[in-house]
Amino acid sequence: MTMAKVKTTFFCQNCGSQYAKWQGQCSSCKEWNTISEEVIQKPEKSNWKLSSSTAKRVSKPLLINEIDTSQEARLDMQDGEFNRVLGGGMVHGSLTLLGGEPGIGKSTLLLQIALKLQYKTLYVSGEESQKQIKMRAERISPASSNCYILTETKTQNIFKQIEHLEPDIVVIDSIQTLHSDYIESSAGSISQIKECTTELIKFAKETATPVLLIGHITKDGNIAGPKILEHMVDTVLQFEGDRNHVFRILRAHKNRFGSTNELGIYEMQGSGLREVSNPSEILISEKDGELSGNAIAATLEGLRPLMIEVQALVSTAVYGTPQRSATGFNAKRLNMLLAVLEKRAGFRLGAKDVFLNITGGITVDDPAIDLAVVAAILSSNEDVALQSDYCFAAEVGLSGEIRPVQRVEQRILEAEKLGFTTIFVSKYNKIALKNTAIKIQLISKIEDLVGFLV
Repeated sequence: MTMAKVKTTFFCQNCGSQYAKWQGQCSSCKEWNTISEEVIQKPEKSNWKLSSSTAKRVSKPLLINEIDTSQEARLDMQDGEFNRVLGGGMVHGSLTLLGGEPGIGKSTLLLQIALKLQYKTLYVSGEESQKQIKMRAERISPASSNCYILTETKTQNIFKQIEHLEPDIVVIDSIQTLHSDYIESSAGSISQIKECTTELIKFAKETATPVLLIGHITKDGNIAGPKILEHMVDTVLQFEGDRNHVFRILRAHKNRFGSTNELGIYEMQGSGLREVSNPSEILISEKDGELSGNAIAATLEGLRPLMIEVQALVSTAVYGTPQRSATGFNAKRLNMLLAVLEKRAGFRLGAKDVFLNITGGITVDDPAIDLAVVAAILSSNEDVALQSDYCFAAEVGLSGEIRPVQRVEQRILEAEKLGFTTIFVSKYNKIALKNTAIKIQLISKIEDLVGFLV
């Protein structure tokens, strides 16, 4: 094969735009210093199969009524949380991209799933040797018969092995380590990532084999490589959490086969990741005795209700400007709620420090948490403990009104299931539930809440 003349072009490493010459600022995404030179080679034939098949399948247009809509059978991943986030299991021929910080447990999660599966699985790693993976596998689940490990980074060799093995599912540990012969640039560059992903997409769609990719993330939390990578795949999952906390959260950012606001919770243990099927166990702390400043909010993440504990501490400001600090909650929203309490309910919080914390190390942006935040602040300010079987689900407006939130019935049933006796919700919610064991306390203004608590 005679090499053609080496051609180079310039790509923006952030958005993937192409330029004929170098320039300081990318004119499409306005980022500075992201344009770098890459070698491009005109590929002779960019096909994942090396053996040239004679019969080429030509796609024909079909009337929409003629298209077969039989329900796609999904592959059960043997992991309740992962299944839920995907929308009920893996779809044949789909590409799923899993991104997350280094050391958060992406490889552990996918290796653990690969070891559990009943299907013939090929785990391709470009990052670790076979021995390293074997040591990790021994720690997670010693007995597995269907998982094959391949350490290879060249896509042509991977597809050679795939043709030989014919696996039911393929896991690629880091798309950033793969490189293809058709393109002469280093692994992890824009053109390589594009090329390798295109080959994997062709392979997945033609053979109906699901492919799971691991992707690294940049320091601002986006998946490394061009944004185009996220557009090409079917599902983008984000694995997040704090390395200091034992809990990890799996979120779907994009999903062509299910809901995008689902979330799965795992606990990191020595033997791998444990699924947390009742998340409220991690988010409500066990404590002896009643303490002021704690309130429980009934929030929703995707389709699943979570009970989350909100902690507040109000103390007299020692010097100058009072501090306002919130962990896991929007700080501007906290300032707004404090202003509402000051103006509408007459509490002098302007001269006090207010600290707010959402337990479990998670971040909540559901507006229904407002009422619990207000209750926790009032409880700490008055130093009166709330009853431990109270819970809250409502939004607080600027004029001090208690606003309704969506899917309130689901929240009420979850609170009842977990043994709460009273839930505070907005009077303006339409609730069709009858004869609930839990008392539904309807309130319309912030003053009503103060009347109940103080």
